[in-house]
Amino acid sequence: MEIVCKDVKKRFGRKQVLNGINLNVRTGEVVGLLGPNGSGKTTLFNIILGVVIPSSGKIYLGEKDITKIPIHKRAKLGITYLQQETSVFRQLSVEDNLKLVIEYHDKDVKKIPKLLKEFGIDSLKDQYAFYLSGGEKRRLELARMMTLSPKFLLLDEPFVGIDPKTVKEIQKMVISLKERGLGIIITDHSVDALKDIVDRLYVIHKGDTIASGQPEEVLNDETVKEVYLGG
Repeated sequence: MEIVCKDVKKRFGRKQVLNGINLNVRTGEVVGLLGPNGSGKTTLFNIILGVVIPSSGKIYLGEKDITKIPIHKRAKLGITYLQQETSVFRQLSVEDNLKLVIEYHDKDVKKIPKLLKEFGIDSLKDQYAFYLSGGEKRRLELARMMTLSPKFLLLDEPFVGIDPKTVKEIQKMVISLKERGLGIIITDHSVDALKDIVDRLYVIHKGDTIASGQPEEVLNDETVKEVYLGG
């Protein structure tokens, strides 16, 4: 199974944001999206997610054309995401955060203890999410995503606002999820946080893919060094 973007273009009014992007991510791999502010990577991320519809081009999930399928229906097809800003229900306990999502989607509540333990938050299950640290909230959000048994996870800047120790913990979780067969797309500004966990990188600049491939190859690309890594 894979998500495929074919010649994806997007225009907002007179502004051309994406000029024809081709991208794919398979189950069991981690793909990173890098690019400076205004590069178009967030628009591409939102198109894959289903928040934005492209002006032209196609998005496929396997053989299925999902270009115009909205975000909530893509979630049922196995595509879910972690947004940049924390989205936990702060007035609920950690356990109830998971229970709410599971019950809403008619899933099995028996999986909750396993998820709490897997993401290292079982000792916090009765604590209100309001009191969690940034890293603990991130772990709760990842656990909540997994209640839906997704095939693909889209992570929007998951390393923002957390300490180096928690960055390492989340990197390990991403690798663990990959090993369970999930396909993962990550956008982030931190090259260091991404380079050791992604299988492939795409670098977007002014609406174009200026480089793609294995991390070492991409980060040594002269154009990437000039426009993104500061020479």
